[in-house]
Parts: sequence; structure tokens; C-alpha cells
Amino acid sequence: MSGRTSPRACPERTCVGCRRRSAQNDLLRVALDGNTCVPDLRGTLPGRGAYVHPVSACLESALRRRAFLRAFRATGALDTTALEQQVGVPGT
Repeated sequence: MSGRTSPRACPERTCVGCRRRSAQNDLLRVALDGNTCVPDLRGTLPGRGAYVHPVSACLESALRRRAFLRAFRATGALDTTALEQQVGVPGT
């Protein structure tokens, strides 16, 4: 058998909320548009991306720990309203 018959490995990324590694397909990519965190459903927005599990527990943890600020190397407050609506965080 040649090496070409093996299945392709799926890239892994780390969730900024829970810090667990998962397949890239299982995570939601978040991009920065100005000062707004935008869910990148197609994975085609330019710039640095951060990955989070699309569950409210991971998103709330990432927001509480200010993980998006570190991941994007940003200063100041970030607007996460669109991201919270996409994931379905209670209270938004």
C-alpha cells in the first residue's frame, strides 16, 4: 500500500474557552472586524482567528477570562454581541 491511501488528518485547534484541543470542524472560528468579534461560519474572513466550541459554557468562559483580547492581541473592549447571538448565550 502506498502512503496516499490513508485518510487526511483533520487539523486540530485549541478552544479559547475551555483550552481543550478539538478538530477544527468541531469549533467555531471567530474573526475580528474592527472592534467586533464576528462568527466566521465559512472560515474565509481575513486576519487572525480564534476558535471556540459553539456552546455557551465555552463562550462564557472565554469572555470571563478575556481570551479574545489575548487571541487577537487587541486592546480595549470588544463587541461580542453577534457572537453571543450565534452561540445562543442566555441573557443576550
